[in-house]
Amino acid sequence: MSARDRRNSSDVAASDLDRGRNPESPAHVEYVLRLGDNALILGQRLSEWCGHAPVLEEDLALANVALDLLGQARLLLTHAGELEGAGRDEDQIAFLRSESDYRNVTLVELPNGDFAQTIARNLLFSAFTAELWSALRKSSDAALAAMAPKTLAETRSHLRHASDWTVRLGDGTAESHARAQAALDFLWPYTAELFTDDAVDTQVCIGAIAPACSALTPGWLSTITNVLEEATLRIPDNNALESRGKAGIHSEHMAPLLADLQHLQRTYPSGTW
Repeated sequence: MSARDRRNSSDVAASDLDRGRNPESPAHVEYVLRLGDNALILGQRLSEWCGHAPVLEEDLALANVALDLLGQARLLLTHAGELEGAGRDEDQIAFLRSESDYRNVTLVELPNGDFAQTIARNLLFSAFTAELWSALRKSSDAALAAMAPKTLAETRSHLRHASDWTVRLGDGTAESHARAQAALDFLWPYTAELFTDDAVDTQVCIGAIAPACSALTPGWLSTITNVLEEATLRIPDNNALESRGKAGIHSEHMAPLLADLQHLQRTYPSGTW
């Protein structure tokens, strides 16, 4: 499938989105921003591989995953702006916020590291989002429910790609195995934030907008366990890290990422293309 086709697979009919456009609670807006920011920031990170992947096929594959995520971010940030009712569009939300206004989890803003670390992050995150978007098909937010089937299909494709590479690296050479295990050991503590429910998560769960994050843990862990067993890799020790990206408290890696992401828009704020 071409990059254009994969990007367009995130598109949802305007009539479907129209059903979710009434102003909503701050928690509802915040939750949709989190989804959009996760996709935006990870898409930005993966785009950094363009021209640098170990083989041409993976250069294209990671670029396609990034395009999928950016397509999802566009829909989600547009929806967040409509729920907010303050007149902000996707570009204003994506490019004109300060660091503390972003609501992505810390996991997605970390530097790519080596290829094994990028694959490990894609595995951990896409296994989570596959569980999430599966549940969002029944969301009381009609726009999220409309986005869910195509976004879930994309996410499952990302998960297959990451799973295949995890097995190849883990069950490959001694060096590839060691790098894959080191990547998992480094990233694993950051996954705790994915499943930690805060006040926003609780409110959207009560409103049937989204599932409790903690409820997604068993399905995620089952998926990860199956992949790691095939890859001859071990599940890292459960050393949770109190990362708080969802609350707008980010790592030292976020500011340089935003400097790249926002440079053109902030340099030419009135530019048209």
